[in-house]
Amino acid sequence: PRLLSQFFFADERVTRVVAEINGLDAELDPQQYLVLLNQLHLSQVRGQPGPRCDPGPPEWPWVTSLPPQAHLLAILERIMEECIPTQRHSRDYLVKFPEELLVDNLGNHMLFAAECLLAGTFLEVEEADGAQLRPQARNLLCSLELVRTVLREQSLSQPSSYPEPVRAVLVQFDRLFAEFELSYVSSLVAVKSPEEIYRQQEIIVLFCETVERALCLGYLTQEMIDGYEPLLMFTIPRLAIISGLLIYPEGPLSLERSPEQMSRVFSPFYNLLKKIRDLLRVLSVEELSLLERSLCTAE
Repeated sequence: PRLLSQFFFADERVTRVVAEINGLDAELDPQQYLVLLNQLHLSQVRGQPGPRCDPGPPEWPWVTSLPPQAHLLAILERIMEECIPTQRHSRDYLVKFPEELLVDNLGNHMLFAAECLLAGTFLEVEEADGAQLRPQARNLLCSLELVRTVLREQSLSQPSSYPEPVRAVLVQFDRLFAEFELSYVSSLVAVKSPEEIYRQQEIIVLFCETVERALCLGYLTQEMIDGYEPLLMFTIPRLAIISGLLIYPEGPLSLERSPEQMSRVFSPFYNLLKKIRDLLRVLSVEELSLLERSLCTAE
């Protein structure tokens, strides 16, 4: 049950696969090389275990359908949470990443990218960016090797404690990993600016105020929200547009701003929103209420 013991066996799996890869000639046996690379890095679909490297007896609890590298990282993450919880490098930068990148195995992809960069394969990164990222990749992989060595030694001597030298190498690895992750992703995609993040937070506030107003006016019920009524996926955004144009005109739908100053969610519809606002302004209170109630239906 000890994390360091689990780390030892996970590290053994990684070592065995890496040794097999290093012993192969990729040109003479490309198929087997790709099979081993898949075993080392690529995640399997949950519930559908893929090929595993010497999984051991079925009673070993540390054997999973995860590839060795991802399994090793998962245990290392738990060790850092247990050992250096207050010294972890900030991951606030993750809010800048596109949502589709925030997957469970992002860390495994980062290590794979670092190895490719160090080998001179730049993947989807421009060559100039790859040259700048290569020193960071080298430092990260060297730090990982040091962490593996230190934790293996600790697991064989005192698997229940984390002395200061162990904590120090974990802090260094955590920092290097975060720095490489931010740099690498920033070179691949356009990360969100602080301004865009703030605009998205404004939209969240608008939606919250819209829901509160709709509850007060009886357009929605708390039971619909608690039960995740599918209709709300349409109702709340519809009502939010009316709220943003009429009730809270200084908010994220303010048309006093230029399209460039609006969130990318709404900026493409700037002219259309102006037409909608002009039409809404001529409605009476009764007509506006009728419109909002109509927008809450599935029709």
